[in-house]
Amino acid sequence: MPYALELADRAPRERYFDPDFYQAEVELLWPRVWQMACRLEEIAEPHDFAVYDILDQSIVVVRTEDMGVTAFQNACRHRGVQVAVGRGTCESGFTCPFHGWCYGPDGKNTAVTRKRTFSEHNLQPGDLDLTPVRCEVWGGCAWINLDDDAPPLRECIEPFATIMDAWEMESLRAEWWYAIRLPVNWKLAEAAFLEQYHVIEAHPQLVIPGRFAPRDPAQFDPRTFVDAEIHYLRTMCEGMAGMVHANDVRIAEGLRDIELPADPELAMATWHRTFNDAVVDWHRAAGATIPDLNELEANGMNQPMGYCFPHYFVLPMYSSASSYRFRPLGPEQTLMEIWSLTRYPAGQEPATPERPEPWDFDDPRVPPIPTQDFSNLPRQQRGIHAKGFEYLRLSEQLEGGVANFERTVDGFLAGRPYEQLLPALRAINLNPLERPIVDLGF
Repeated sequence: MPYALELADRAPRERYFDPDFYQAEVELLWPRVWQMACRLEEIAEPHDFAVYDILDQSIVVVRTEDMGVTAFQNACRHRGVQVAVGRGTCESGFTCPFHGWCYGPDGKNTAVTRKRTFSEHNLQPGDLDLTPVRCEVWGGCAWINLDDDAPPLRECIEPFATIMDAWEMESLRAEWWYAIRLPVNWKLAEAAFLEQYHVIEAHPQLVIPGRFAPRDPAQFDPRTFVDAEIHYLRTMCEGMAGMVHANDVRIAEGLRDIELPADPELAMATWHRTFNDAVVDWHRAAGATIPDLNELEANGMNQPMGYCFPHYFVLPMYSSASSYRFRPLGPEQTLMEIWSLTRYPAGQEPATPERPEPWDFDDPRVPPIPTQDFSNLPRQQRGIHAKGFEYLRLSEQLEGGVANFERTVDGFLAGRPYEQLLPALRAINLNPLERPIVDLGF
């Protein structure tokens, strides 16, 4: 396979612009993976639908009468015209706008206009229905897979699913939803969020004096530490337009006068435990569903990021989370979507955000922290075209998440069977930040 990672810590530059490599991904990767197609609040009522497009494929995801979810290829069985656009409700089903063929919400063909003009072999029962697509529900989202032989969703997204279940992901709802066009290969776009090596350089506002224990414990000041923590929470809230929710920042500000021990480690542990309890108590008192954050911590599940190959991220912090989805638009173009997710009391959930029109990567409406990430990506895409640049040199310790991701891509492109791919997926479907390079089994 050309341009594979022959060394785990070196990624050939051609992976990020070569048309043939991109076409291999189109044919061998994306048709075999589970993809987050829509959030369930997009299809909140029976017969609601949402269209999900990936490369040259279009899928209609439909909420069924019994509140299940099903999916179909978005192509009339007559001459291939798409029967649905965007998002809406199909109470009476779908009608092809070209020649009027009709389909029920279950995808069954209900009408062929001027039926007697067709030969019998073009009207075989069942052959006229919209082509079904595998669809499963998890974590407040509908997922699709174009491969009938792929393992079930849950097998392919562990341990991400178990960790996010502990966060009670299904109870989160979208406050806002943005889309951004990035002039960069989709793998480079994702790699910007698969490691923390870049944080000090790209996000200097997150390096806040006083947040960490000094070498000399006698120099530790509990008041300075609390102020630094609140400053960090506020910076994350404003910089991500969410993630750390404004409600949680206010809760932290209400704890500013907390009495903490002089010992740095004990003081920090006391602060985090007290703040976690305060966030949980506030949201539960309001009637929202939220897990016990200290219990998550004790069980090792209080991770700052969850990753689900090939294109879905969840970044939970306290009551809320940011979520990312990436889709390639070409060898050097990517669509990235960002959701801000939080918790609401039952019956007080907001209206589902409208499907966003994509912004340019430098649009001033993009929140400040992603803007800093995006500013580097066009420069990287241009830079890898340099004649003297051969490959990405990846830190074995700090950028292992990127190397593990790229080698899993190679596993799909090599046509490996699912029994070999599943162990690799389990190795990378978790928090990739500062993970070392691991053995994927191939």
